[in-house]
Amino acid sequence: MAGSVFGTNFRVSTFGESHGAAIGAVVDGCPAGMKLSEQDIQKYLDRRRPGQSEFTTKRNEADRVEILSGVFEGKTTGTPIALLIRNTDQHSKDYSNIKDKFRPGHADLGYFEKFGFRDYRGGGRSSGRETGARVAAGAVALKLLDEFGIEVHAYTRSIGPVTISSFDPEECCKNPLYMPDKKAAEQAGDFLKDCIRDQDSAGGVVECIATGIPAGLGDPVFDKLDARLSYAVMSIGAVKAVEIGDGTAVALSRGSENNDELYMENGRVHKKTNHSGGITGGISDGGDIILRAYFKPTPSISRPQSTVDQSGEDTVIEIKGRHDPVIVPRAVVVVECMSALVIADALLAGQSARIDRLRI
Repeated sequence: MAGSVFGTNFRVSTFGESHGAAIGAVVDGCPAGMKLSEQDIQKYLDRRRPGQSEFTTKRNEADRVEILSGVFEGKTTGTPIALLIRNTDQHSKDYSNIKDKFRPGHADLGYFEKFGFRDYRGGGRSSGRETGARVAAGAVALKLLDEFGIEVHAYTRSIGPVTISSFDPEECCKNPLYMPDKKAAEQAGDFLKDCIRDQDSAGGVVECIATGIPAGLGDPVFDKLDARLSYAVMSIGAVKAVEIGDGTAVALSRGSENNDELYMENGRVHKKTNHSGGITGGISDGGDIILRAYFKPTPSISRPQSTVDQSGEDTVIEIKGRHDPVIVPRAVVVVECMSALVIADALLAGQSARIDRLRI
């Protein structure tokens, strides 16, 4: 299957299915000499891991990562880094009663029409479990970016009708919804409980901010940095829209309002505002990169829905099993890691295999 390789300079391929033996990733292009351990990666996988609250699937996966290659005596060797995450809690029988039916809102129909065959056990490659491999690879990218003083952090901006109105970064780790606003997290929790009672689900928005970005990353025309970020984030299952900076609000503003005026300070160019979201003309302008990913509601809901089967007959489907009532909290770290992969790729463009700026 095409479409499982991402990046040019910092290149990643992912493999595995939701109900197969394992998922994993191979990272190629990471410079030699960078300190890297399984714990460096595990802390990000733990944020995505299922079964941590009443608002996530009860699938109980430890998601323990194994580094199979590319690291020697605690440092990267400059060769491909192979990462493995074994599947240990598959309940494939949960899907046996719907194996011939197409689930509304899922990739089932599209996969079947394209390949004439599909893995009905959780959707195979279209399952959200594939994002675990992205997070493992993205953790390596985040470690590399840290060597250059670049940080990437994402959080839940909204769930359903509830949007944050304050920002306390420490609060993100204190509630299961990864919202930096305690009151909003409580309101969103109540909203999700209503959805669960109604056998329904919810969508939401993840916001991601990258700081310490130097000006000059990205390329003109087709390889614009914002185009690459949008491509990467849109590749996450359930994302239906991506905004950079002010996003769709720019359509309502005037040029005098939207332009980021410049000034000199301490021998450097600065911006008075950041409507551009840190990217102008497809190239980073020195400001913080700000993007938002809009997630649709989880398509797996337990209430009856009309559909068709593989024979072309109308039927009704009731989806059983263990599913997230909202994707957003577990997707926060996925957006963070996919953004990091793009920035790392842009940072390494034109660089040698060994980067002297690494603090090693």
